[in-house]
Amino acid sequence: MFIPVLDLEKEPLRFDVAFDPGAIDFGAEAHQRGALTVRGQADLIEEKRIGEARGSLRTVEDIRLRGSYQGKFEIPCARCLEPVAHELKGEFDLLFRPLGADADSPERSVTTPETEIGYYQDGGLALEDVVREQVFLSLPARSLCGEGCKGICLRCGKNLNSESCTCESAPVDPRWSALSDLGSRMKT
Repeated sequence: MFIPVLDLEKEPLRFDVAFDPGAIDFGAEAHQRGALTVRGQADLIEEKRIGEARGSLRTVEDIRLRGSYQGKFEIPCARCLEPVAHELKGEFDLLFRPLGADADSPERSVTTPETEIGYYQDGGLALEDVVREQVFLSLPARSLCGEGCKGICLRCGKNLNSESCTCESAPVDPRWSALSDLGSRMKT
């Protein structure tokens, strides 16, 4: 869903959409299971700025996007790569400025609120891009299918939770023998 600035000049835009799986590309990191519902509103905020010419004013058209999302996702277990279900829901209140609007600003330090500004181009903003980013930000960095997950065999790739492995234990590198001797001496 594209949110054009020209439409926002007339009135705020309310949205209530359900994205089916595959409508937004989440790559290999996450798989959407069922509809992803997104509700909210986009508003145009006109910001007056002093231009390069002394005393001239220019208008910067920012888009404020407020809303919420909810959906079910699966991400791979960090140990065995089996899918782990996560129900995600969250809210967002974001500000987007036209790409290049800050290019003529003199060098200065960036304030904390300015670090939370995104940029749009081509006269508007794609809601799918915003939702993709919000989903990625709300996914856990690491997920396990269970605390007792045994993972996969590093040699044959079998899932050790569902099948046993016949691989021999890895030969001990002789460079580590001094450390193994140290461990046995510490126990006595």
